[in-house]
Amino acid sequence: MKALRILAGPGALAHIRRQGLVAGDIGVIPGAAGGPKGLILGPIDRFLFGEWLPASGQEVHLVGASIGAWRLASACLDTPVAALHRLEHDYIHQHYQLLPGQKRPSAEQVSSEFGQSLKAFYGGRLCEVLTHPRYRLHVLTSAGRHVLRREGPIRTPLGYAGAYLSNAVSRRLLGHWLHRVVFSAQPQAGLPFDVSDFPTRHVALTEANFMPAVQASCSIPFLLQAVHDIPLAPPGAHWDGGITDYHLHLDYRAHSGLVLYPHFQPQIVPGWLDKAWKRRHGVTPFLDRMVVLCPTPEWVATLPAGKLPDRTDFSTYAHDLAGRIRVWQTATRAAQQLADEWAQWLRDPGPDRVEALP
Repeated sequence: MKALRILAGPGALAHIRRQGLVAGDIGVIPGAAGGPKGLILGPIDRFLFGEWLPASGQEVHLVGASIGAWRLASACLDTPVAALHRLEHDYIHQHYQLLPGQKRPSAEQVSSEFGQSLKAFYGGRLCEVLTHPRYRLHVLTSAGRHVLRREGPIRTPLGYAGAYLSNAVSRRLLGHWLHRVVFSAQPQAGLPFDVSDFPTRHVALTEANFMPAVQASCSIPFLLQAVHDIPLAPPGAHWDGGITDYHLHLDYRAHSGLVLYPHFQPQIVPGWLDKAWKRRHGVTPFLDRMVVLCPTPEWVATLPAGKLPDRTDFSTYAHDLAGRIRVWQTATRAAQQLADEWAQWLRDPGPDRVEALP
């Protein structure tokens, strides 16, 4: 049974059929938001950054939101395979002790403990990430506007209700509530995508703002606290980058390289609030030069409970930490098949294996 699907936009498909695919063709790698679902990409990440990409020498832009930002920042460390193994371990073993009467940990508790984890993970090593000789990291956050400019027990629910209703009418209207902010290491390299699709601010990613930017990029509203007043960024509250750019459905057409996208599903959903709007999940010209690596439904069905790890597992295994760890480790071990099939295809790149993006 095949575990891996290889999907490509029209331009990427023509490229592969004409000349195959080598590491030097890759110019951009996105990393989606999606929480625990991103765990199954660990083996592919370790192969890409530990074996395949080091065989080439070109500049590669890494664009991440939420767990995708954490994954790609880890890939910029001097020892990417060890860092990505540690990320997988730390994510799987995260645990927030509930106080008597609590059904779930408070946003304050999760934010505090996550912030400490980031400091332990990257402390003393930010120079490795920010000055990588080849990789240009871009971390996305969603910056609140108007009522969402500050977090509060009344204004935040009201603001996100307004954002949801506005987005239901038009994704453009979401820009009245939230802006995309891109924090870029070595910003002089520019962005690998056009930003005219959505209100965007572009700022430098530095040692002063790295920790709050990455934490904000992972800060799911109501589950974690917003991060306020990040240095160099627009003042106010910053939340999960996946709210505005859930799967990084960005306009990559201006970049000359191919976009290689390890992903957990074939659809590239624009924003988190677009999940309910299936008509927005289709292919657009933005993805012309994209190659997507994602699991087959048949392979996913073999995982525990027949699904990818996801946030519902925190509730399902609320009183069984060992059970959740066991289930997630089973999924990540099984995901080695995805990396093995990708490596095998690169050795023998039959174009018939590549499908058009749906």
